Amino acid sequence: MLCREIPLAPAHCQGRIVSVTMKRTLLILATLMLTVLTYGRHIVYDKNVRTLQVTLNDNPLLPPVLKLGKSSYLRISWDEMSHDYHRYTYRIQHCTRDWEPTEDLFESDYLHGTNGLPVEDYETSFNTTQLYTHYSLTFPNKDVSVMLSGNYKLLVYDEDLMDEGPVLEARFHVVESEMALNMQVSSNTDIDFNDSHQQISLSLNYGSIRVSDPYSQIHAVISQNRRPSRTVAGIRPDINKANGLEWQHCKKLIFPAGNEYHKFEILDINHSGMNVDHMRWFEPYYHATLWMDEIPHSYLTDEDRNGAFYPRTADQESNSTQSEYVVVHFSLQSPRLSQPVYVNGEWSNGEFSPDCLMEYNDDQECYEASVLLKQGYYDYQYITADGATHETMHDFWQTENEYQTFIYYKEIGGRYDRIVAYTCVNTRF
Repeated sequence: MLCREIPLAPAHCQGRIVSVTMKRTLLILATLMLTVLTYGRHIVYDKNVRTLQVTLNDNPLLPPVLKLGKSSYLRISWDEMSHDYHRYTYRIQHCTRDWEPTEDLFESDYLHGTNGLPVEDYETSFNTTQLYTHYSLTFPNKDVSVMLSGNYKLLVYDEDLMDEGPVLEARFHVVESEMALNMQVSSNTDIDFNDSHQQISLSLNYGSIRVSDPYSQIHAVISQNRRPSRTVAGIRPDINKANGLEWQHCKKLIFPAGNEYHKFEILDINHSGMNVDHMRWFEPYYHATLWMDEIPHSYLTDEDRNGAFYPRTADQESNSTQSEYVVVHFSLQSPRLSQPVYVNGEWSNGEFSPDCLMEYNDDQECYEASVLLKQGYYDYQYITADGATHETMHDFWQTENEYQTFIYYKEIGGRYDRIVAYTCVNTRF
């Protein structure tokens, strides 16, 4: 999601601008975040593109992970904020474990079918105040599929603007099950017990794959709730066995536990939904003001979806084309903190989107942000510029989190990084 001017009609939001100091801070942060984006989620480059979704088997709660040779599929969809037709094409690109293009492979090595196909499924919005066109595609499909495991980017281009690069980048994984991987999550960590952290331990069995130099051939990438700033890689295992590796007491695998996400729902533009204080119309947008959040001093027992979102409405036949776009106003009661604060969820695509930067209201002693979002269900949390939540949400060992582990393997003389094992665990203490 990219920065976009949004009219902020409510009085408490009018006239706010980002200070020169804050702009300089953002430039510094943008430089620091380049390493974070290496393991980032999807990226939107075009400011007129919104609500990018990448779902597995049309389930918004599942991570975009395909099993090689199995009959699952991804649906990639987005809105372009006009009724003007754009001839989009998409290309599939195999990547290294660091999300760089795999230079030693030809397209014919990893792709079956044709690259650069047009996006043929599109429909204009109907009876909405904001005009948009909804585009979608499924992958794999009858025209193109992949033959190798690894990291992949699906790059979407506007044919009239090819020289300007892609308008969006959807990332997904294709995995094999050649090695056996076991992951355990414990609140009894090497630094505390049932306090504010969770620790990962891993056990890997090579199976039938011959590994001669495990420290150079095997690489583990572990993430919490699919967040780039909660992703670690290159962790050296502490136990090397004849048939596998173990990561049992690795400090880099101790994660701040965080807290459960906040959530809201806008299904009806005429009525306040879950966690919505009030709905108003201010030309040219509907505005939803959420109840002000406070920094919790105890564990939030409410069930969440770990940052997921699901565009939908209560009474429309098509969620894709009959949902309104609403300016959602977030606020967090807090003293001024030492770092910039962002509102964040999977819907923001990047953890530090300029759209989601919060500004401090000295009069109300709170942080505020206003973000244009499509009607639906949303999880969200508040994070500081280092990706932490200990100042805005605090950390509690009971927090339910999703942890994913990918095991990459590159044989001696091999040309690409395979994903030979994968597991996903939700903590339930």
